Amino acid sequence: MTDLMPEHATFAEMMTRATAEHSAQGQPPAEQPLSLLEKAAKVLGAFDGPEPRLSLTEVVRRSGIPRSSAHRILDQLVGLRWLDREGRDYRMGMRMLELGALASHHNRLRRAALPRLHALHEQTGHLVHLSVLDGTEVVYLERIGGLDDTSVPSRVGGRMPAYCTAAGKAVLAFSEPDAAEHVIAAGLRPRTPSTLVRPASLRQELAAARDRGLAFDREEAFRGVACVAAPLRGAGRAVAAISVSCKGGATAHRELERLAPAVLACSRAVWRELYGPGRARIRAAEATPVLPPAPEHRMSEQAMDNMMGWLGRSEWM
Repeated sequence: MTDLMPEHATFAEMMTRATAEHSAQGQPPAEQPLSLLEKAAKVLGAFDGPEPRLSLTEVVRRSGIPRSSAHRILDQLVGLRWLDREGRDYRMGMRMLELGALASHHNRLRRAALPRLHALHEQTGHLVHLSVLDGTEVVYLERIGGLDDTSVPSRVGGRMPAYCTAAGKAVLAFSEPDAAEHVIAAGLRPRTPSTLVRPASLRQELAAARDRGLAFDREEAFRGVACVAAPLRGAGRAVAAISVSCKGGATAHRELERLAPAVLACSRAVWRELYGPGRARIRAAEATPVLPPAPEHRMSEQAMDNMMGWLGRSEWM
């Protein structure tokens, strides 16, 4: 190159410049070597066929990866349980099946919930989330809100500590007892002055959530933001939670109480859609009761269609 590249230039900018300079000199741009992740993806892609088991030679032929690299990647994938080895052959491992089932479940859950989440947002005018518990955190599968819903810096695929969110507490309240103890053992760090940091306080909050079937976040995760959540469950443990956020402050308690019946009805409607008798279709209009009018309450503009899909809709790797 004839001059230096600025330090802040992006990879795309550098590649574009390199391509242009090679073309100007009449030379084709050099082919970029595959990264380790790309090589692993090609190795896994070799198993996308009718044969359940493949030999090293077959993996090399299908993936185009050199034999030594393919052998090393296969051994690493076996160690990670993504693949299993039977003699000289390889096949999909249990970890791959577990992740595939999890992605399929989340995608099915999101599809069933999405119309009702939009209806709940339109009815309340507030930000709506669909969340699942992953270890000590909640993961947002869906976020429905308008352009002005910036008080909660959440995103699809984003994570938050379970102990300070209404969704996390809603799922923990109806999970195995050791789930809450695992969260407590990991530490209850304050995010705001209102965060519950004493184990006894969190246990008491989860007991109250079990009694009401609802959980609350009173400015525990973000200053000025309150939230109410209902678990997605039948008679057993919760698989997810639906929540609505509103402004905190002196009137937050009254607003949360007003929103609670709609959130609870929405979660029950989604559960019936997923697991009810015959999984009968329930119209979104029937999913939530009519809310009483709130002072100075105005509906948000038409809900934004979320531009991100969950992992289940994407290809592996």
